[in-house]
Amino acid sequence: MFTGIIEEIGEITAIAPAGDGWRLTVRAPKAAHDPVHGESIAVSGVCLTVVGSTLDTFDADVMKQTLDVSALAAASVGTRVNIEKAMPVGARLGGHIVQGHVDGTGEVLDVRPGAEWSVLRISLPADLAPLVVDKGSIAVDGTSLTVSAVSDAAADHAWFEISLIPETLVATTLGSRSVGDRVNLETDILARHVERLLAFRAVSEGGSR
Repeated sequence: MFTGIIEEIGEITAIAPAGDGWRLTVRAPKAAHDPVHGESIAVSGVCLTVVGSTLDTFDADVMKQTLDVSALAAASVGTRVNIEKAMPVGARLGGHIVQGHVDGTGEVLDVRPGAEWSVLRISLPADLAPLVVDKGSIAVDGTSLTVSAVSDAAADHAWFEISLIPETLVATTLGSRSVGDRVNLETDILARHVERLLAFRAVSEGGSR
């Protein structure tokens, strides 16, 4: 489990075929300082398993299903990525509960820079739109953020906005995002549970009539 508090910005230094997926090498000195074989590290919000390491890099395998649903499929050597190691037991939950299980991707539709803040508008796949609410939590490229605005439920194309403080702009890759970029999205786990419960309730009530 993760918290969405990014620890460093890493860089992909190698991509090699591995079956129908990839093996990534990521330069991330903090994460690679004391890695444990088999531990989990979130790479731009995607939970990956360490399979090897050096003093400043770690290797991780990415299966095809992950490439199909995440923005990692567009990554190349030199791509900068957000890095977070798994949260140790007893640590503070500084962001929100993030699993590293990407629900889908969104496209940056607008970037509105300000004197201190920057606002990003990001598209939402239709199936994720009901799970994103104003003032709720969402992970964008693994970064725990608060939703600052959402499209109307009747809108033809769903979107949400996030407001980025100076620290987030500097400490994550979101500060360099531009219109057209694709980002990984993970909705709030509590919202997903509620949606699932309501779906079963609807089936149960429909069958009892």
